[in-house]
Amino acid sequence: MAKIAVIQSGAKQYLVKEGDVVAMENISGVTGKGTKVNFDVLMLADGDAVKFGAPHISGAKVAGEIVEEGRSDKVTVIRYRQKSRYFKKKGHRQPYTKVKITSL
Repeated sequence: MAKIAVIQSGAKQYLVKEGDVVAMENISGVTGKGTKVNFDVLMLADGDAVKFGAPHISGAKVAGEIVEEGRSDKVTVIRYRQKSRYFKKKGHRQPYTKVKITSL
């Protein structure tokens, strides 16, 4: 059975294994394709052996490499009130970073 880990980036957690490509929210202070990044590990499972951190497992790191940076598809938000001529339309594109997990 393959090693799997739960990592934390920002306020979100991701379940990863080696070789996965994960799209996550922008990683602050890190830019550029090919840049190496490290994540703290919250949980590590290797077969039947499972370790949980409180909150992180000391000495355990997950290494990754930035594959792509971009912005997701546009989400349109419309506010409308009938009979009052109130209409507002906004668009939003959330930035993301795709990271390839290189080692656990």
